Amino acid sequence: MITVIGSINMDIVVETAVFPKQGETVFGQGFHTVPGGKGANQAVAVARLGGDVHMVGAVGNDAFGHELRTILQKETIQDQFVMTSETATGIANITLFEQDNRIIVVPGANNDVTEKEIDAAKALIEKSDLVIMQLEIPQQTVEYALNVCKQLGTKVLLNPAPAENFKAEWMDRVAYFTPNETECADIFKEDVEAALEQFPNQLIVTLGADGARYFDGQQHVFVKGFKTTPVDTTGAGDTFNGAFAYAMTIGLTLKKAVEFANIAASLSVEQFGAQGGMPEKEAVEQRLGGLNA
Repeated sequence: MITVIGSINMDIVVETAVFPKQGETVFGQGFHTVPGGKGANQAVAVARLGGDVHMVGAVGNDAFGHELRTILQKETIQDQFVMTSETATGIANITLFEQDNRIIVVPGANNDVTEKEIDAAKALIEKSDLVIMQLEIPQQTVEYALNVCKQLGTKVLLNPAPAENFKAEWMDRVAYFTPNETECADIFKEDVEAALEQFPNQLIVTLGADGARYFDGQQHVFVKGFKTTPVDTTGAGDTFNGAFAYAMTIGLTLKKAVEFANIAASLSVEQFGAQGGMPEKEAVEQRLGGLNA
């Protein structure tokens, strides 16, 4: 069982062929509202693969909040620890331009996830094989949840996004830490190789289309990405994290889990929306050629 503690947003997506300069108005090519938030995205990634996943978070008592809760339930994500707040549901404003994205997040109800919500979910956390967290809920809540997980002996996968909310002293409470290259440099203030060597088999740095890398205590391990034609890269990182977490809880080796996650991420970018292309287990296994841990 995996518990995700994190954000639940509605993504408000605009597609444009011309990125506006300051003060400029341009015509866009498309507009969509799609479910998102790094927490919810990672929970959906686990659920699509067949994992038993529970969500701890918050939505507003508004149309977006009701829709997002319905989507969690449809994805078979247990939502009894998703509170309904009087604050508006969080949103992410996403601009898609030339197969890339720029994102502005307004946390809304996500800021109402407090120590109280973590305490309410303690029994769930204790039973979990792994807890996944990101940094789109309050920093003090993340820190408290890390401490609770340590006390209960539950492993944590922490995806440090946005990186500025991360504290370096948290590393001793994290089993798996998954920044991208930019986040890794921002957090550790040194090159990737040096950072990896400090945290063998704990720090996994994602490289986008190039895959991911880690240090196994003896050598640097590069796990190649899988070539694909991207339609929307928005949810690739979240898919990687959810798939990696799932793979680790079913007993795959670290390298095989990273391979599994790379494939899931490559499949996810082939369709529109952060959650839209997240694959089911059979699709990942087919591309991987079968799982042999």
